[in-house]
Amino acid sequence: MGHRDKVRKLGRTKAHREAMLANMAMSLFQHRVIKTTEAKAKALRPVVDRIISTAKKGTLASKRQVAKTVHQKAIFKKLYDEIVPQFSDRTSGFTRVVKLGVRRGDGAPISVVELLTEKPVEETDKKGKKGKKEKKAAK
Repeated sequence: MGHRDKVRKLGRTKAHREAMLANMAMSLFQHRVIKTTEAKAKALRPVVDRIISTAKKGTLASKRQVAKTVHQKAIFKKLYDEIVPQFSDRTSGFTRVVKLGVRRGDGAPISVVELLTEKPVEETDKKGKKGKKEKKAAK
């Protein structure tokens, strides 16, 4: 029976699980989309939602709470400068989990976790090639 099973333990100790989810949250903030197993994706969703909800308050206390989980300064700055302003009108549901299928090696169900933010615009040149820097212009 599944009574009182509120935490997905993921076969790890509490410290290992919290560190892994914090690292996955930072990767999600950095890359906007990550691919992981379905169980980890479902465990990650409330962690990310809690971080963004706390960050939306914008107080010094909330920034210190977020800094407990988001350890890298660059990702912390990106969270407050780019991600949180996009969620100003949304109260919850900041992530989406999409099931992809099973992993070939061990048959584990794989999912994609993505932030519901706007996709960053990639610059294209005249011929439709994505943002390659021209070496001739630099010489």
